[in-house]
Order: sequence, then C-alpha cells, then structure tokens
Amino acid sequence: MEVLWFYVAIVLAMSDILHTTLMWRVLNNFYILLGAIIQQSTKSTWQTWLVHEIMEAGFHFIVLSMVFLNPIIGVQAALIHFVIDVTHTIFIRNMGELEHRALHFVIESLFFILLYGL
Repeated sequence: MEVLWFYVAIVLAMSDILHTTLMWRVLNNFYILLGAIIQQSTKSTWQTWLVHEIMEAGFHFIVLSMVFLNPIIGVQAALIHFVIDVTHTIFIRNMGELEHRALHFVIESLFFILLYGL
C-alpha cells in the first residue's frame, strides 16, 4: 500500500500519453470533427475547451478504473488531472511538452502521496 501512490501516478501519466497518441495520431480526423461539432453546439471556445477537458477526464477515469479495478481511484485521478489541466491552461500559457508532463507528474504524485502514501 505504501507505493500505491506511485503506481497510480505512473498509470495516469501513461493514460495521458495514450490519450494524446490516440486522439492526435490515430483518431485525428475524428477528433477534429468532434471538436467542430462541440464548437457548433457551444458557440464558445472556452466551453468547447472545457468539454474537451471533461471528456479527457472521462477517458482517464475509464483507464484508471479498469487498471486498478477501483472506480474511486479512477475518479480521483480524473479529478486531479482535470484540475491541473484547467489551472495550468489558465495561469501558465506557454508550456512545452516535457514541462507539461513534469508538472502533471509532480502535482499528481504529491496528491496521491497525500492520499495513499502517508
């Protein structure tokens, strides 16, 4: 149980890479069309972006719930990932891929250390 926080943080990082790979490399055309449909429905770039982040959180919920066979871990992982994405998008505009991944891993690790490591 002492290292569960580490496993959850690693799987969440892998889930984020899987999401990026699936959406931007494998399902790119579908993802762009889906974004256009959402944009038409919401009429706002911010609402479209928020829907995207919610859908991404749903993806992480499904992946982590399946890996750990625990929907509570899935909810926690999706929630912390969503909060970090929203926060850094609003407050930190220009961030490279490595910085983005490192920020997520550090904050998510600290979050899961507080939940499972102490």
